[in-house]
Amino acid sequence: MADNSKDPFQNRKDNQEDIQNLDNQKSKTLNVDQEEFQEKNIDEEQVDKDHTKEKEGGEESITPSRNKRKESMEKQVKMKNKEDKMVRKIVTIVVSVLVLCIVVAGISFYFYFKAGLEPLNKENKSLIQVEIPSGTTSKGIGSILEEKKVIKSGFVFSYYIKKNNLSDFKAGYYQFSPSMTLSEISALLQEGGTADPEALADAKIQIPEGYSLEQIATLIGKKTKFSKDDVLALLKDETFFNKMLKKYPQLLTSTSEVNNTRYKLEGYLFPATYNYYKKNSLESLIEQMIKASNNVMEKYYDKITQSKKSVQQTLTLASLVEKEGVTTADRQKIAQVFYNRMDKEMPLQSDISVLYALGTHKEFLSNKDTQVDSPYNLYLNKGYGPGPFNNPSEDAIMAVLNPDINVSDLYFLADTSTGKVYFAKTYEEHLKLKKQYIDDKTK
Repeated sequence: MADNSKDPFQNRKDNQEDIQNLDNQKSKTLNVDQEEFQEKNIDEEQVDKDHTKEKEGGEESITPSRNKRKESMEKQVKMKNKEDKMVRKIVTIVVSVLVLCIVVAGISFYFYFKAGLEPLNKENKSLIQVEIPSGTTSKGIGSILEEKKVIKSGFVFSYYIKKNNLSDFKAGYYQFSPSMTLSEISALLQEGGTADPEALADAKIQIPEGYSLEQIATLIGKKTKFSKDDVLALLKDETFFNKMLKKYPQLLTSTSEVNNTRYKLEGYLFPATYNYYKKNSLESLIEQMIKASNNVMEKYYDKITQSKKSVQQTLTLASLVEKEGVTTADRQKIAQVFYNRMDKEMPLQSDISVLYALGTHKEFLSNKDTQVDSPYNLYLNKGYGPGPFNNPSEDAIMAVLNPDINVSDLYFLADTSTGKVYFAKTYEEHLKLKKQYIDDKTK
């Protein structure tokens, strides 16, 4: 029988060879791993070096980029500063131009407005027929007058009316001339036109409120072919007066009964604007004025009768009130002061009466003036005097018929520089006011 078992020594040898092979293999493996590790370290070092170089190179490349950016920003700032300066210059120029335009426009408007207040043509006296329809506003009236070439500017006319609180313009047909002032045109519009168009007059005669007959005669002498003497002669003519008395008895009866008047028709030529035609007589012109006065007084005849005053007395007192006061309120107070003085049998002591008696105009009267011998001197004579001292307005007439009954004063004086009227109950108070507002101002 064959023996299959191996020799134990041989087995140990084989084992030792296996162990040796295994160690060799491990050694190789270890060498390979070391080589790989070394290579890896070398690679990592190379990578680190490369990264360091890149980093260093990057820093070197970043520095110039920052400089460029800085330079670029500085350029942008400079450009922006230049733009800002340019914008400021442009704004300054634009603002300066605007201010200049506003100043020029303001100056231009001032001269335009100032020119608009003047007559369109002072030399052109020719009349133009103008219709003002009912319901036309002040602005509309201005437009019509400008369109008809009566005034320079409808806008200025409208402003003038508002500034001066003018109202009560009436519809109708009017005859205006380019030589008329805005004041004259406004007065005509307040008086009223005609219902139908009339032949164009050769001239307009505007009688201001408070004009005396002698002043009216002078005005007619300048505006017409008649002289001042012609007018005064007619006003003194008894035949003409009696003719008018028959036509207007309610108006003229009371003046016909007075004997010592300078002119029987003083106070009876109503202040208004009248058409003058060369073909008409002087009598017809004067009658126009008397008729106008009668038309105004017709609505007051009953009240005058109730007040137990005559037309002559009413117009006389109105003629004083006309000159002594300006506003309606002041005139009503002044009328009551006159009534208060007459109730106490005190002379009215109106300077207007003395000036009429003297036949002249003065701003201040002397003591000698107040002693002038004349029935018209109401410093010396009590009551109303012979008759009117001028031709009063309707406003003054209404003030006399509707006085301010709450006034108990006995004295008044007017500051001619302001038009303001000061009232006093006693003579002492009156003297203080006189010193303050008249005497001290004349020194």
